Amino acid sequence: MHVVSAIALALSTLTPQASTAPQPLPAPVACDGCWKPALSTSWQWQLSAPPKPPFADVQMYDIDGFAARNGTLVKQLKAAKPGRGVVCYISAGSAEKYRPDVKRFPKAIVGKPLDGWPDERWLDIRQYKGKLGEIMKSRLDMCKAAGFDAVEPDNIDAYTNDSGFPLKAADQLAYNAWLANEAHRRGLSIALKGDLDQIPQLLPYYDFAINEQCFQYGECAPYDRFVKAGKAVFQVEYELPTSKFCAKANARNFNSMKKNLDLDATRTPCRGV
Repeated sequence: MHVVSAIALALSTLTPQASTAPQPLPAPVACDGCWKPALSTSWQWQLSAPPKPPFADVQMYDIDGFAARNGTLVKQLKAAKPGRGVVCYISAGSAEKYRPDVKRFPKAIVGKPLDGWPDERWLDIRQYKGKLGEIMKSRLDMCKAAGFDAVEPDNIDAYTNDSGFPLKAADQLAYNAWLANEAHRRGLSIALKGDLDQIPQLLPYYDFAINEQCFQYGECAPYDRFVKAGKAVFQVEYELPTSKFCAKANARNFNSMKKNLDLDATRTPCRGV
């Protein structure tokens, strides 16, 4: 047999190797009718307990979705200030043992505890096409049914943490793009909370951003992309005095404020509202 023919025959019998290249992201789902905050938007972020009247005179409230799932609080917040947007906080990357749907998470997709949060465990975000996706769709449906305008999915940067799963950047991109598209399909706008390293790829999918402590850690520059795209940035510091970050925040056109770490009603906004 000719040497070249022998080589070709040998190669033809080899089992093709599966491609390890990341799959392309789906196209962003448009949400033209969604409520979207203006670049300069006053806001309150209150998660430790549901807000009570009198409410802060702000244009946006971000509150815990499960605590307001019957819709009454959302209606009160909107009635108190017509045009106000209300954002539904959920965790999209962790199983919290105190949530009513926690038993829906199969043990196989629940990983290690979050650092500093022993009641929460990371999720295997690669499973979003299965049971995990069903649970998150139900949470988005809850937000929509309660009358929320937008959603804030937390803990969507598992690939940078010790989650207990071999997650890669491509896994996180796929999951975060899927989340945004599912929110838009329900008429909900969506905030990118953290995951700043993937802002360039995720910017087309997300309508605004929420950040914690970027001035303290020198990580604010990536959020300039949101502002340049006409999308609002909501930002909080816990430890820095306002004299150390407010002027910088205002110059960047961020909606920044100082809050207590437990995110109670206390707020000191940089813009004065």
